[in-house]
Amino acid sequence: MNNFDIYVDSSANLPDDLRIKNDIHMISYRITVNGKERLCFEETRPFTDSAKAFYAEVRAGADVKSSLVSEDNFIEAVTPSLQNGKDVLILTIASGISGTHQQALKAQAALKEAFPDRTVIVKDSANASMGEGLLALKVAALREMGESLEACAKWLDDNIYKLNSYVTVDELKYMRKSGRISMPLAIAGTLLNIKPVLKADGGEVPKLVFSGKERGRKKAISALAAAYAERANPLNQTVAITHADCEEEALALAETIKSMGATDVIMEYYDLCTGAHIGPGTIALFFMGKDRRD
Repeated sequence: MNNFDIYVDSSANLPDDLRIKNDIHMISYRITVNGKERLCFEETRPFTDSAKAFYAEVRAGADVKSSLVSEDNFIEAVTPSLQNGKDVLILTIASGISGTHQQALKAQAALKEAFPDRTVIVKDSANASMGEGLLALKVAALREMGESLEACAKWLDDNIYKLNSYVTVDELKYMRKSGRISMPLAIAGTLLNIKPVLKADGGEVPKLVFSGKERGRKKAISALAAAYAERANPLNQTVAITHADCEEEALALAETIKSMGATDVIMEYYDLCTGAHIGPGTIALFFMGKDRRD
């Protein structure tokens, strides 16, 4: 029963087959690569092809700038649903990572005036990448079971902070370039082979924060698996792994997670917009577990 439409920004990182199967609409970020603007997500091009080409360009030293999804982008995207008599749920990247969520709220206010008989609900996913995507898939499953827009929004309120996200990056220079860390810290970390581990926090304005640091790549990836072992509800859930063009390591992590009890693991290339800020070699793990606010 499809009584409302679901929209996500392209940070949600949903694989093409799952996005289509679950009837989830994607609103693309835009990036500028060497002065030329492009969409992070295109309906007519397989995302894997776009991602492989993009991360190859980044490795080659491309100058990349990103921009948020604007109020006008949201209005343009969801208006057809409202015109067709559908209500809308918009799920966005964490408000502490991007201004996109605030743009969605502005669009919500404008659409309320333009379509007073329709309902538009905007939710902060408190996540990025497949952290946002897994939540969207759960809402789609609830919708298929006949749950209302309001019931799905309530489920998100109760469960968003139970979606755990852990990330490790391969090279610190991309975080330095985007202002996430200082130059001295990036240089010191590179010289000492330090690999940071990041996580989505439990703050009221949710963002990515440092969770730890490991000496070497293997230990950093093992730290993701350790977080899963400590915090996950391993039964009857879908786990997601995204990677910025390091598929073999991501596959190895997936096998480790399966050995811990996970039966369904989704894997996809990391979203281009946020991936530009953390760089090739990034691996991220997403799962339902302990509430991040505890």
